[in-house]
Amino acid sequence: MILCSNPREQYTAHRDEIDAAMAAVLQNGRYILGPEVEAFEQEFARYCEAKHAVGVGSGTEALHIALAAAGIDNGEVITTAHTAVATAVAIRLAGATPVFADIDPRTYLLDPERVEAAITPRTRAIIAVHLYGQPADLDALGAIAKKHNLLLIEDCAQAHGARATVGAAGLAPPKIGEEPGGASLAAPTAARVGSIGAVAAFSFYPTKNLGAIGDGGAVVTNDAEIAERARLLREYGWRERYVSSEDGWNSRLDELQAAILRVKLRHLDDDNARRRAIAAQYDAAFDNAPCVRAGVEHVYHLYVIANERRDAVQQHLRARDIGALVHYPVPVHLQPAYANGQSLPHTERAAKTVLSLPMYPELTADQVQQVIDAVRSFT
Repeated sequence: MILCSNPREQYTAHRDEIDAAMAAVLQNGRYILGPEVEAFEQEFARYCEAKHAVGVGSGTEALHIALAAAGIDNGEVITTAHTAVATAVAIRLAGATPVFADIDPRTYLLDPERVEAAITPRTRAIIAVHLYGQPADLDALGAIAKKHNLLLIEDCAQAHGARATVGAAGLAPPKIGEEPGGASLAAPTAARVGSIGAVAAFSFYPTKNLGAIGDGGAVVTNDAEIAERARLLREYGWRERYVSSEDGWNSRLDELQAAILRVKLRHLDDDNARRRAIAAQYDAAFDNAPCVRAGVEHVYHLYVIANERRDAVQQHLRARDIGALVHYPVPVHLQPAYANGQSLPHTERAAKTVLSLPMYPELTADQVQQVIDAVRSFT
């Protein structure tokens, strides 16, 4: 069976390094917020070309804490409904209300024009989801955020290592506490996602491009104040042990996961290059994938095609021992917990047609060709 994703294969590919890293942690005897977490935070911040990374318990908690650390505890936050529900869950956990804007039907990413149309006096922030590994239009969203004095927050759960060219219009998203008109970028810059908005959230769920063997997440930012608040919020609001200076939670990245992530981070660029190579093979075979925006470096967490007979294609592939999944079958705005009577036609159409093909670095050339042949054989 060729699975859609296969974290076991990634463990196998790096087994000796991962086993050695885990053994060292077990021998050390420090299992929560120790030297491995500290080292990973420094290495991951450097990789993201950002100043700070704060390890937390999951990607959902990373986005929740990012919002809270940035001061978003009420009002509205605009995002996409074509995403994992965790994006909306985190907004609610922070005390704000998710507001959904439609996607661009060519890229399946948040449509900046629809975002601006959704802004109200209660809007506090925009969450740009880098869906499937492709950066959202951060230049346009940053310009909108700056114009309306909103925070731009990045959901990077699917986009570890992706790059976007930003600053083409001399605009950068505002930072926390910055007045309208704030900072600007002198020239277009190819920047890592996670380093562009006011704050970003990453997930290390096992199937991600950078995946733990368990759960984990990180808050990434260039803002020292947000980073400090995130560190407080992840552990009961402690400035000193056992003394809470403010409300907080228990959301800590453990030492074992940090050690594993340090190993996998060393291989992430090579793994992403392999994902792009597989995507190029798929691109040559199919013409129904989302468009890739100019000026971005896609990292293909998922490779998605669209087909009006999606369910039949999925069954056809399953009969040939090929796993294909749907990301995502029910848009968030139509799920019972978030239903609001809203109509998002492009989002709803995508949910009925998208199908994710097998995509992970350990796929062999023969396996990729099997997938291609199986999809082509569908009539």
